Amino acid sequence: MWDIKPPRKRFYRRPWFIVPAALLLSALLVGLVFVLGEKAKLEAEAAKFDYNRLEEMESATVIFDRKGAVMGRMFTQNRDQVDFDHLSPHLLKAVVAAEDARFYQHHGVDYKGIARALIKNYKLGKKAQGASTLAQQLARNTFPDQLPPGEKSYQRKLMELAVAREIDKRCTKEKILELYLNRVFFGSGFYGAEAAARGYFGKSAKDLTLSESAMLCGLLKSPSNLSPWTNRQRCIDSRNYVLQRAMEIGLITAEEREKTLQEDIVVKNRRPIHQESYAADMVAQQVAKLVGRDNAVSEGYRIYTTIDPDLQKVAEKALREQLVEAERHEGFKGQTAVEYDVEFKQHQKQAAADESGTLALPDYLQGGVVVLDNSTGGILALVGGRNFAHSPYNRAVSAARPAGTAFKPLVYAAAFEKGYFPGTLLQDAVMDNRQVMIGGQTGILGEWGPERVDNKYEGGISARTALVKSKNAATVRLGMMAGVDSVIDLANRAGLMHVVGKDEKGRPTFNLRRYPSTFLGSSEVTLMDMTLANTIFPNGGWRPDKPFIISRIVDRTGKIVYEAARKKVNVIKPATAYEVNACLGEVLERGTADKTYTELGLKKFPLGGKTGTAYNFTDAWFVGYSSAVTCGVWAGFDKPRPIYRGAFSNEIALPLWANVMKATFATYQPKDFPPPKNIIHCEICRASGQLATDKCVETIDNKEAGEKTQRRTTYMEICTEEQAPKVGCSVHSAGETFVKAEAPVTSGNIPRAALAVDVSSVKPVRLLAPTVLGNDPYDSMQSIKNAIAMGKLKGEVAPMDSSATIPAPTAPPPEAAPAEPEVRRAEPVRPLQQQAAEIDRTIPLEPPPPLEFL
Repeated sequence: MWDIKPPRKRFYRRPWFIVPAALLLSALLVGLVFVLGEKAKLEAEAAKFDYNRLEEMESATVIFDRKGAVMGRMFTQNRDQVDFDHLSPHLLKAVVAAEDARFYQHHGVDYKGIARALIKNYKLGKKAQGASTLAQQLARNTFPDQLPPGEKSYQRKLMELAVAREIDKRCTKEKILELYLNRVFFGSGFYGAEAAARGYFGKSAKDLTLSESAMLCGLLKSPSNLSPWTNRQRCIDSRNYVLQRAMEIGLITAEEREKTLQEDIVVKNRRPIHQESYAADMVAQQVAKLVGRDNAVSEGYRIYTTIDPDLQKVAEKALREQLVEAERHEGFKGQTAVEYDVEFKQHQKQAAADESGTLALPDYLQGGVVVLDNSTGGILALVGGRNFAHSPYNRAVSAARPAGTAFKPLVYAAAFEKGYFPGTLLQDAVMDNRQVMIGGQTGILGEWGPERVDNKYEGGISARTALVKSKNAATVRLGMMAGVDSVIDLANRAGLMHVVGKDEKGRPTFNLRRYPSTFLGSSEVTLMDMTLANTIFPNGGWRPDKPFIISRIVDRTGKIVYEAARKKVNVIKPATAYEVNACLGEVLERGTADKTYTELGLKKFPLGGKTGTAYNFTDAWFVGYSSAVTCGVWAGFDKPRPIYRGAFSNEIALPLWANVMKATFATYQPKDFPPPKNIIHCEICRASGQLATDKCVETIDNKEAGEKTQRRTTYMEICTEEQAPKVGCSVHSAGETFVKAEAPVTSGNIPRAALAVDVSSVKPVRLLAPTVLGNDPYDSMQSIKNAIAMGKLKGEVAPMDSSATIPAPTAPPPEAAPAEPEVRRAEPVRPLQQQAAEIDRTIPLEPPPPLEFL
């Protein structure tokens, strides 16, 4: 037989191949089972993540002014979350080109990209390229606690891939783009595309151009190093790279790329993210109280305020410029704002170099401005100081300072409420300072209220003139006639009274003290409260319940979570408000603010206001209004001291007020103040403050012309039926009894006194000496003393300081005394307790005899 060898087995049938192959296959199967098991575990673990957190981003609370412009933000991360529809299509293309070219081809993980990156990095011997998809980056940013960015283990990386795939399963591609662009950091404190678009370009993300979109997405690689504010050229190069990638993957055409490359990058000037200002800070504090601090910085509320941005800018500028002018006055001494700013900037440089010491608080002249909407109490402008960076202390709402003579309108309002009226006769004469105790406890009361160094005592004047010229002694006399309690109670209703502490017995103490010195503004009030209180005059007697700066708060879903309540508080009668308003209108024409329409150039709209100078020139105020707005301004030092000698408010505060008010007329147009129906006009005699009669005339001796003429001593005054005098002039008609005309007020038909009995031939009895002998415990002779003192007034200059010596006459006395003494209303009787404190006098009284009963 033939010796035939069997054919050789193929290699894959031989044991040396089968055994290793079987072992390898077994290993692969085991590995595959293991991988599949691990994959299942990872997917199961990934499925347990709370994917609701994808939507839970800390969003900045944005503060808007009344015109819709952003005036500030509150945030932990400065982010404005928007929907997919509010993202520019150019931005969507740019982010895909810059971060995930195969975004629309993979399912959360780009395995081809991973392989490509591994090969490239292996060849280069370093990590030069990554392969993270948008879903992977979203996973890292959303779950930093479960996928720690600092951990480099394979387990963490595999979990990241699993989470990315889970995100891709749960979300559409559009949703992933929306979540990613709302969450990522674009540098310079901007989180999310919307905040970045507004921060860099001042526009919404939906309005971004291709060039702007490419620039933003180019920042994502290294936001700090590629910022357009710090490295413009590198930023441009990064933008150009994104445009190149977009063209390569077919998202844009070559023509679009070339056109966009020719465009320059135009970004806004860099500004502080927080928009530091007194108004924004006040809003932030109130928001934190309303919704909680944590919610305020993370829940993305929209805060709509009452601030008028144009008026706010004018107020801030006017305050700075006016106080710089005050610092140039030759009498001003102390630190200026410019000097402190040099120290402040030097301290900032040292702080940046970790060499900072302690910088003292500013000690320069400060000020504040408040503008309120009369109808609502909304704050239209708020300035709490000259520089928020130097000092965030808001003086407009927190600094309680003496209102000085700016408080006087409330005194007159209280008096008019009790039946007095603008024609009530008051004594503008020397007053014993022991009745007021301002600047000391002796001497005479100073007359700094008229705001002029040559002010003179005028004797008998009307309440209208006393308020218009801001006479101190006359105001105190009227306040005593009305009563301290009446004035304080009215100020309380006007919103000026607050609890400031407790006494030793635990009883509350208040900022308004129940002493006559309060008539001249010695009690401390805030600028905000004073401005609110003065709204009662243009509003016809009522004021808004409280000023507010936040009109409403809206959450991310558009739900209104807070809206300011608007209530009215009735304070005084409409007639009283009209009477005070009529006086305050004259303050701007012939009173302490008479340069308003002339030197300061204010248009002659229906306005009113009152200057306010505190004793010793420590504080300068002006509070005034139109029918639409009320504006209050203040200037002074944080630690009270004189601004300078003669620092009247019409020199410091009035020009500031006028500049702010000019800016209100275009938007908040002033209207006339209509009189209430119960206001009438009466003809009043200046000499007595009573109804005029036919005999209210005076003789004028014109020696040069050698003739004598007569003129009436009367004028027309407003009042109500209840306030109108009931008797005629007792000066020119010898004290006869009169009856008041009852005819309705018409043109040419003015109430005037008529004689009940003609007794013109009867002459009054002139007292030659006091009618009370011995002690006078009830001051019954006070009226006689007042009349004698008034008769001696010969034009003395009224001193500005209290406790000054009694001024000497400035003109020689006339050769002959008048035939009849001028009669004036008596000064109010002082309380017995006060008299007892001043003098020690006792009156022995015998007990009455016993009564006998029948």
